[in-house]
Amino acid sequence: MNNQAIYERIFRSLFMLEDKDFESDYTFADHDNWDSMAHLQLISELEDHFDVLFDSEDILGFGSYQNGMKILRGYGVDI
Repeated sequence: MNNQAIYERIFRSLFMLEDKDFESDYTFADHDNWDSMAHLQLISELEDHFDVLFDSEDILGFGSYQNGMKILRGYGVDI
């Protein structure tokens, strides 16, 4: 499984998204359950899996699926 597939799997699993509910332009505003706790859980799972440590600016800026991929690329993750 490549990194993008893993990223998507983590994202879908955390927010319990079915295929019909998910699009690559998904943002925090699209899901009622994307609150501060879910956000921190997402960050934690991504840090653990991709062996990165996000700085606070990136944690605050991680508000969409697409932006998350850009942030991970900035940490050298091939996604």
